[in-house]
Amino acid sequence: MMLSICTISFRHQLVSIDQLAKWAQANHFQGLELWGIHAKNLAHQPHYNKNWLAEFGLRTTMLSDYLPLQANEPELKKQTLLLGRLAKHWGSQKIRTFAGNQGSSETSDSDFELLAKRLQKACDLLALYDLNLIIETHPNTYADTVSSTEQLFSEVNRDNLKLNFDVLHVWESKADIIPAFERLKPLINHCHLKNISSADYLDVFAPNTVYSAAGTREGIVPLFEGAVNYTEFLHHINHHPDEDIRNIDASLEWFGDECKNVLYRDRYLIQQLEQAGI
Repeated sequence: MMLSICTISFRHQLVSIDQLAKWAQANHFQGLELWGIHAKNLAHQPHYNKNWLAEFGLRTTMLSDYLPLQANEPELKKQTLLLGRLAKHWGSQKIRTFAGNQGSSETSDSDFELLAKRLQKACDLLALYDLNLIIETHPNTYADTVSSTEQLFSEVNRDNLKLNFDVLHVWESKADIIPAFERLKPLINHCHLKNISSADYLDVFAPNTVYSAAGTREGIVPLFEGAVNYTEFLHHINHHPDEDIRNIDASLEWFGDECKNVLYRDRYLIQQLEQAGI
C-alpha cells in the first residue's frame, strides 16, 4: 500500500507545503493528497510542482476537489479544465469529486440522468489531459451503497471514471467491507482510511462540521482504535493475490486534532503490520 497524507488534515493550521513535504518524507509516506483549494492557492507559486515534490521522494497521488456537477455546463467545463491543469502541474493522475449531493434513494430518475451526463462530460474533458475522475463512496451522494455505485459507473460508462473506496463510509452503509471491496475492485484505484469510535458519532464527518474550525471532533479516533476493523482490512490488502491491490494508493484521512502525532502513529502501525506479514 502506497500511503499519502491529506493536506486537508492541516486545513486549520499554519503549516506550509514545504513543512508538510519534509515531514511526510521523514515519516515514510509516499505522497500527498492535495486538497483542491490548496492547489489553487499555490498556483501563483509555480515552482511548487511535481518536480519540486519529487525532490522529497514524494508524488501527488490525488487532487481532491468538488466539481460543480449541478452548475451550468460552461461553469462545469471551466472548473474541470482548471483542475485538469492543476493536476498535470502536480503530476497527479486523479481528480476526486463526489457523485452529487443527495443520496441514491432520494435521487429521481431525471436527476440521476443529469448526474450521469455531467460526469460523462467531466470524464471526457479530463480525458484530454489523460486524467481519471475519481468518485468517492460517501453518504448523501449517489455512491452511498455498493449497488448504487455500480449502477452509476455502468450508466456513466467511461474508462477514466474510477473509485475511491472510503472504508469507513462503506462500513457506514452497512456493507461488509471486504466483500464490498472485492465486488467493487475493478473500479477502485484509491482508498481513504479513517475511523470513528462508534456509529453514534458519524455526523462528525458532515461537511458543515468537519470543515468548520469550531466543529466538534468527538468520535474521531486513530485508525486502530475505532469501530472499523482495519487490522482485518489491511491484512486483506497486504495478502491480496493482485499485486496492483497490494500496492494501491491510499490516504490517511485524519480530521481530528494532533495531526502529526496521530498520522505518525498510524503510519508506524501500518508499517509494522506490513513488515510482520500480518
